[in-house]
Amino acid sequence: MTALAYDADGRAAIATRLINGSAKRSYDPIVDLDWDAPLDPDKYFLPPRLLTLYGTDLWESMTETQRIELSRQEMANILSTGIWFENLLNRALLQRLMKQDPAAATTHYALTEMGDECRHMLMFGRAIERSGARAYGMKWWQRITMYWLADALRGSVLWVAALVGEEIFDALQREMLDDPQLQPLVSRLMQVHVAEEARHIGFARDGVMRRKATRSRTETLIASTVHGFAATPFRIVFTNPAMYKRAGLDPRESARVARRNPHFREAQIAGFASLAEFLEEAGLMNRFSRMCWRRAGFLA
Repeated sequence: MTALAYDADGRAAIATRLINGSAKRSYDPIVDLDWDAPLDPDKYFLPPRLLTLYGTDLWESMTETQRIELSRQEMANILSTGIWFENLLNRALLQRLMKQDPAAATTHYALTEMGDECRHMLMFGRAIERSGARAYGMKWWQRITMYWLADALRGSVLWVAALVGEEIFDALQREMLDDPQLQPLVSRLMQVHVAEEARHIGFARDGVMRRKATRSRTETLIASTVHGFAATPFRIVFTNPAMYKRAGLDPRESARVARRNPHFREAQIAGFASLAEFLEEAGLMNRFSRMCWRRAGFLA
């Protein structure tokens, strides 16, 4: 994608196209997922190859039942994180809309996207409940940070934050869609989420590239730096000790093994690759942010 001069008409045209796409292809998780279908006791909630302990000695020592339980807990952990992030994004967009033209197509698409995200939060929460797991809550400092961030996300920083929160998970979900070892309910959930997130990602990427020609050096510096601070929290979220504890494993040792697992690192790098390439193209990856993502295992 090349840099575009920021113009209201071009941005409005993108928003209108996405609104039309949403009208043609959106989902209601209450009716579009079969919540009453029985779960298959022999199927996973995430593909084994994408689990954080896959390929380790600890993984080899686990029974099939333990591995499936670990997949249930890792799914619940990821979906809980998705709920937090989509809550943050909606609040940031609502704050932004207080200063926007309520008659503009960009406002109308932002509202459409927020509606999608509300349905996704419902879908994720219901999937956690249906799986027999429990949601994972935020620590007090995480809640404070998320509360503050809703006011702080502006301009390019808002769109980059949206991409960081959406693209890494989206890339991993695309790896799961047709996995025969996956629970059908989870597979369908991923199909719905990927289809709708594609529009959200397109809107955020367009927002970044349209600002490229006009953003100030200060905005560029801030936007290319702050996303690096998300790298370590993402790594911690993916290897949350609480999910290992609920799966009947030693939480500290399991997290340590996962963070040193080369298979998990490969999955991290694959999940971040497309976004890393885009941020480089947009001029929003600097020495500091590269260092942060590399140290957290998302860059080779």
